Amino acid sequence: MNYSHASFKQVLTKICLLLLLSCNVFAQQNLGKIKGVITTSDGELAVGVNIILKNSKYGTITNEDGAFEFNRIKPNIYTLQVSLTGYETLEKQINVTANETTSLNLKLTVSNKQLKEVIITGSRGKDFPKQSTYVSKLPLKNIENPQVYNIVSSELMKEQAITNYEDALKNVPGIQKLWESTGRGGDGGSYYSLRGFEVQANIVNGLPGLTNGTLDPVNIERIEVIKGPSGTLFGSSLVSYGGLINTVTKKPYEGFGGEISYLTGSFGLNRATADINTPLDDNKNILFRVNSSFQTENSFQDAGFRTSYFIAPTLSYKVNERLSFLLNTEFMQEEKTTPSMLFLGRDTPLQYANLAELNYNTNLSFYSNDLSIKNPRFNLQAHMNYKISSNWNSQTVFLRGTSKSNGYYSYIYDNEDGNKDFGFWITKEKSQTATTDIQQNFTGDFKIGRMRNRIVIGFDYFKRDVTFGGTGYAKIYNITAQGEIRQFDDLNPNYLTVKSVDMALAAEPGPDYHSKDATYSAYASDVLNITRSLLAMASLRVDYFDTEGNIKTADDNYNQTALSPKFGLVYQPVKDHLSVFANYMNGFRNIAPSAIYDDDGNFIKSQTFKPEHANQLETGIKTDLFSDKLTATASVYIINVANLVTSNPMYSAQGGEARSKGFEFDLNTAPVKGLSIIAGYSYNDSKITKGDQGNVWLDQGQRPFWAGPKNLVNLWSSYKFSEGVLENFGLGFGGNYASDNAILDSSVTGKFILPAYTVINGSIFYNSNKFRAAVNVNNIANKDYFNGGWSTINPQKPRNVLLRFSYKFY
Repeated sequence: MNYSHASFKQVLTKICLLLLLSCNVFAQQNLGKIKGVITTSDGELAVGVNIILKNSKYGTITNEDGAFEFNRIKPNIYTLQVSLTGYETLEKQINVTANETTSLNLKLTVSNKQLKEVIITGSRGKDFPKQSTYVSKLPLKNIENPQVYNIVSSELMKEQAITNYEDALKNVPGIQKLWESTGRGGDGGSYYSLRGFEVQANIVNGLPGLTNGTLDPVNIERIEVIKGPSGTLFGSSLVSYGGLINTVTKKPYEGFGGEISYLTGSFGLNRATADINTPLDDNKNILFRVNSSFQTENSFQDAGFRTSYFIAPTLSYKVNERLSFLLNTEFMQEEKTTPSMLFLGRDTPLQYANLAELNYNTNLSFYSNDLSIKNPRFNLQAHMNYKISSNWNSQTVFLRGTSKSNGYYSYIYDNEDGNKDFGFWITKEKSQTATTDIQQNFTGDFKIGRMRNRIVIGFDYFKRDVTFGGTGYAKIYNITAQGEIRQFDDLNPNYLTVKSVDMALAAEPGPDYHSKDATYSAYASDVLNITRSLLAMASLRVDYFDTEGNIKTADDNYNQTALSPKFGLVYQPVKDHLSVFANYMNGFRNIAPSAIYDDDGNFIKSQTFKPEHANQLETGIKTDLFSDKLTATASVYIINVANLVTSNPMYSAQGGEARSKGFEFDLNTAPVKGLSIIAGYSYNDSKITKGDQGNVWLDQGQRPFWAGPKNLVNLWSSYKFSEGVLENFGLGFGGNYASDNAILDSSVTGKFILPAYTVINGSIFYNSNKFRAAVNVNNIANKDYFNGGWSTINPQKPRNVLLRFSYKFY
C-alpha cells in the first residue's frame, strides 16, 4: 500500500489533533466547579455582586437570582472574595476537588460605613426591584409574573422631594387622583382612578391598612400598584376592579445607620423626618428601626392647613435559623381642613357648560381654619415566620388597626336652582373604623418530576367594625364660585366659626349607626414551570361574607359566598430577559342590602343582591435587558363587570354592566452611567354597557364619571455627575400629562369637562454618601389645572418650591 507524502502528513495531523482533544477532555474531567447563591442580611437576593478567586484569573458577578458559577477550576485551595458597595467584604476559603461541585450559600452584612439604600441603586435602577413577595404572595420575579404591577421606590420619592402620598403615585402609568383626602369617616382617604375604576390606598404589606386621613411617606420602602381585579388573592373588601395599591413599609436591617432630613417650601411647608436603625444585641438577632416625621403646611388658597405627627417603631427578632418575628407599628395624628372642592349637580341640567362659565376663583378656599377635622390612626402588624423544611415556609400574621374622624367635614354642592350658586353643607363627625385581620400562609417550592411548583395556601379572617356619630348636616349659606356669600337671613347670618356652626348643627340630629362585617376566606395559588421557558399560574379563592349591617336591627343582616379564580401564562423566548404573558383575573364585591319604600316613603323590606363580578383578560410583554438597565412592560386589557346595582330613591335593581379596556406601557432604563429614566403611558376606554337611561351613576352608553382621563403620561429623568468638578451634583426633570376628564356625562345633566393639562417639574441636587441637598420646583409653568371625579372640581397647587437637606450616618 503506497501513501503519498501529503497524505501521510494529513493522517499524522489528524492523529495529533485527536490526541490533543483526548488530553483536553481528560483534563476537563479532572477539573472542579463552584456555584452558589448570595443574599443580603435582610434576606434579599444580592444582584451584581463582584466575586473573585484571589490569586487567580477567575472572576464573575451574581445574576438576578443572586447566583454565580465558576466552571473548569483546577483542584486547589482558593480564597473566594465577595464584595458589594455598602456591605462588608466577605472572604471564604474553599477547597476545589476534581470532578466535584462546591456549593455555597453566603450572606452579606451591612457595612457601618455605608447606608443600605446606597446599594440598591446601581445598574438595577432605583425604581423597579426584581421581585415582590406581595403581588402573588410568592417570591416571583417580575418577568415570571403574568400580572402587571408598577413600583415607586423610596429613593425616587426622596429624589422628587415627595411630602405626600398622592404625589408619589404620579410616577405610575394609568392612575389618577380623583379626590384628595377629606378626612370623613369610613372612606376619608384619597380616591384614585385605576383602569377606569375607583380605588383607595388601603393595603399595607399585603394586609388591610385603612385610614380616613393621609398616609405619610417617611415609613414607605416602596409603593406597589397592582393592576387588574385581584380578588383571588386579596379578597373583596379592600380592592378595586381596576387593581389595588399596596404600601410596603421599611423593615429593620443588620447594622447601625440612619438619616435625618428637613424640608421647607412654599405655602408654609415645614417637614422634619428621622430614620434610625440599630441592632439591640451583639449577635444582631434583635433589630430595631424607627421612622418619624412632623409636618405642617398651609393651603395655597386663602385658608386651609394640615399638621401631622407620625412615628413607626419596628422590631424584628430572629430566634434561630427557622423562627423569626417582626412587629410593625404606626401611630399618626393628623389635623386638617377639608380640601376645597365644588360638587356639580347630578340631578338636573348643568348650570355651567365649562370652567369659563363657572369662573371658579381658585384663590379662595371658601373655608375657615377654625373648622378642622382630626384623623388619629393606629396600625399594628405582628408576623411570625417559620421555616418548616427546605421546601416549605409558614407565615402567621395578626393585624389590628383603628382610624378615627373627629371634627368638621364640609362639602359645597350645586343648588341646581338656576341661581348659579352652591350650598355650603357641614357636619361635626365622631366616627371610628376598627379592623382585625388574621392570616395564615403556607408557601412551598418543590418539584414534581422535572416541573417546579411554587405554591401558596392561605386562610384569612377579616373583621371591620364601624361606628358613626356626631351631628347631621346643616346648610350654612349659599355661595358662588367667585366667593359671594348669600345668607338665608341677613338679620341672623351664619359664619364659619365654631360657635356659629355649632349653633346651626344643634338642630340637626346625628347618625347613631354601628355596623359590623366579617369575611372568612381560603385561597390557593400554584405557579408551575412546565418547561424552562413556559410557566403557568392557577389560583382560586372562596369567600364567605357575613355582615350585621346596622347592629341595632336585624333587617339588613345577610351573608354570601363567592368564588374567585385566576389564571396566567408566561412564555420566555429569551430566558430571564423577555417574556410574553396572558392572564385571566377575577374580582368581586359583596353588596349590602337596600331598603325598598312605597310611594309615600314607608319602608317595605330590605332587598338583597348577588355579588358583583369583574373579569379581566390581558396580554402583553415584559423585558429585562442589558444587565437590568432596561425594564419595560406593555399590555392590553379588557375588564367586564356584571351584576352592577342601579338605584333611585324608591328601589334598587341589579343587572348593570360596565366595560373598561385599554393599553399601558411602563419603562425604566439607565442607558448610561448616572442617567435614569422612568416613563409611562396609559389609554383607557370605559363605558356603561347596560344601565338605566337617565341614571347619572349608570347611564347606559356613557363613560363613568369616576373613570378619570382617557390618556395619561408620566416622565421623570435624572442625571448625576460621577466625576470632575460637578461630582455628586445632579439634575432631575419630568412631569405629567392628562387628557380631558369628563366629570359628568349624562343625558340628564349634560357634559362637563375638566380640560387637559401638562405639568412640568424639575430639581437640582447634591448627593454624596452622607449629605443630600436639593431644590425641587413643581409646576414650573404655574399651570392652572384640576382633578376630579363624581362631578367634583378639585383645584391643584400652582408653582411651588421645596428645599431639602439630609444627613446620613453609619
